[in-house]
Amino acid sequence: MSAAVSRSNGQYRVLVLGAYGLIGSGVARHLRAAGTPVAGLGRNDAVARRILPDIDWIIRDMATMRAPADWLPVIDGFDAVVNCAGALQDGARDRLQAIHADAVAALAGACAEKGVRLVQISAAGVAPDASTAFFRTKAEGDAAIRAAKGDFTILRPGLVIAPTAYGGTALLRMLAAFPLVQPIAYPETPMRTVSLADLARAVEMAVRGELGSSETIDLVEERPRRLDVIVAGMRHWLGFSPARLQVSMPAALTRLISLGADALGLLGWRSPLRSTAMEVMQDGVDGEPARWRALTGRPVSSFEAMLAAMPARSEDRIAARMALAMPFAVAALFFLWAASGIVGFWRVEAASGVLTAGGWPDGLARASVLFWSAVDIALAALILVRRLAAFACLAMAGVGTFYLVAASLFTPWLWADPLGSLVKVVPILVLALVTHAMLQER
Repeated sequence: MSAAVSRSNGQYRVLVLGAYGLIGSGVARHLRAAGTPVAGLGRNDAVARRILPDIDWIIRDMATMRAPADWLPVIDGFDAVVNCAGALQDGARDRLQAIHADAVAALAGACAEKGVRLVQISAAGVAPDASTAFFRTKAEGDAAIRAAKGDFTILRPGLVIAPTAYGGTALLRMLAAFPLVQPIAYPETPMRTVSLADLARAVEMAVRGELGSSETIDLVEERPRRLDVIVAGMRHWLGFSPARLQVSMPAALTRLISLGADALGLLGWRSPLRSTAMEVMQDGVDGEPARWRALTGRPVSSFEAMLAAMPARSEDRIAARMALAMPFAVAALFFLWAASGIVGFWRVEAASGVLTAGGWPDGLARASVLFWSAVDIALAALILVRRLAAFACLAMAGVGTFYLVAASLFTPWLWADPLGSLVKVVPILVLALVTHAMLQER
């Protein structure tokens, strides 16, 4: 038992890093339900308090906490720290080396110095020579924890199946939501899964010292399953009809898609189709369940048992369809507003003629067309940047409403245009508002 536990008279107080993530929120809720006082650490205050409003929060960006001195005041008063923080791939908002390795090494040093138990959520298959930076940096962080020689447990889950979806689980649900056909890359890849419920229970045991110390434990089901079997299982779980045809995507097309997703990652989009996810799908997710079975006397739940234990709800089906539709909605809005602005510049004479026909001076009409064409292009550019995309949707709805009001005042005859030049604006406004709702990540 750590010195911190003795100071708190045996009552564990736990700090969960990344507590509003898929795994972190599940762990935090489970610990709280078990009567353990929990606090969370995350970098976005608004998201943190929306997802888990009933716990105390420490708002920090752990990627900047690369020395033990950065962690010592943060972990003071806690008996255990559970590190659920992580990122799939480098991007506009994430740096794997900082999050998975540098910050973890500093945290391990601080925990060893203070006698605080550290539970690390790693990943099955991590290795210094792994094919992805995700696995390599996770392995570096795990090695730093061992080198610190503190009180630690490293849990390495397989593909985590959870009641909510993010990252890999979101990708599975998106694939399962395709109507009629089932596109899939690397269908024969073997995967081992673990439920978030089993992972959270393992964290609780580790926090309480029931798994011993200095342990590295894979949390994976007893036997692997092919990826196409898992996707078919998710499709059945969600209540979608079986696919009439499975379409195996060529490796070249898969690489092209992942390169496009990587490019969007530079603009802040954390697509589950990025190259790291695709490489993991190609390599598979494996692990050795024997150590967990030896320590606990039982296996983790099978994939079928996981799904049976968390029946799908109607909102799960809707969310899966919306996740599949969201990239197309963003692309449609980008195309509509970019095309509108470009055509405005290209056909400025024709566009300004509509206003001059209503009595506007020629110079004012031209200036108005050029100004609002520039606004259209700017909105199209904004929606491509992830952190600005939700704002861009609201701005599109606002600008579109202004267009309708202004046209009703100055060119009301356009409502009777046989091509529906004003009528078509209404569904565009609705699309912008629906897309705004889709863009909420967590």
